[in-house]
Amino acid sequence: MSKASSSSSSNAKQQPVLGEQELRIAANQFSNELKAIASKIGELELQLDEHTLVIKTMTPMPEDRKCFRLINGVLVERTVREVLPALTTNKEGITKSIEQLTAQYRTTDKEFAEFQKVNHIRIAAA
Repeated sequence: MSKASSSSSSNAKQQPVLGEQELRIAANQFSNELKAIASKIGELELQLDEHTLVIKTMTPMPEDRKCFRLINGVLVERTVREVLPALTTNKEGITKSIEQLTAQYRTTDKEFAEFQKVNHIRIAAA
């Protein structure tokens, strides 16, 4: 009896017994999570492109030149000297966020692939 218990507990760890509905729900959750991560990566890549363009445009300008920056929906007057370092810092933060989300996407994708393999799931093309 203990042998059956240990083999069923190891099976539970390797392949949880889920009904068709639960498998469908879990697969949809994986899919939705991957779509959400990909969407956020796309958003951040657009922001990164914008920051890169603005930095490239502002770099040759005189440091005391007046410029405007949108901060929390408020347009404020600053100088290139004040704005350029902040933009560079923001760009670095966006880059790190993209790297972290990309790693999270890869991890979730691997988990989903393993889930599909263990549960013998094939996703039908829509």
